[in-house]
Amino acid sequence: MGRNLGYILIGVGLVAAVLIAAVMFVPATGENASRSMDAAVLGFALFSVVWIIPLAAGIFMLYKGGQEAVVAERAAQQRKLLNIVKTQGQAPVSDIAIEMNATREEVQNLLYDLVGRGLFSGYVNWDEGMLYSEQASELRERSTCAVCGGQLELAGQGVIRCPYCGTEYFLD
Repeated sequence: MGRNLGYILIGVGLVAAVLIAAVMFVPATGENASRSMDAAVLGFALFSVVWIIPLAAGIFMLYKGGQEAVVAERAAQQRKLLNIVKTQGQAPVSDIAIEMNATREEVQNLLYDLVGRGLFSGYVNWDEGMLYSEQASELRERSTCAVCGGQLELAGQGVIRCPYCGTEYFLD
């Protein structure tokens, strides 16, 4: 939004500058012939406020719009990271990096930023390269199946499944 407004204001400023210049520097004829070039330059300088303000505001809006785009892109990456981990429950950092077209360090920085903001809870094992959601950490409370005694695995957001008998446990 800011970038578009910036382009519009720059255009308005440039059009105003051209129109003012055209009016001020058109050769005078008839009774206006006594007007000098100095008066035209002075008039252009005085009316330059009309085109400098929108031009400057447009450049500022263009700059701020670029900054907003960077912030919005980072927020989109953070949302994508959260969605990957929440829907899968656990995800290899390498797979996340590939899916997000990012490096391992970028994924780590995004994760630390989310943790710092209180938006992600869970744990990560950097040696194994595995990221676990909060529900995965609850597996410690119930690690074996009550039906067959098999080792439970995280199946998705809030769901633990026994791979042997198919029993599903739903976490709070």
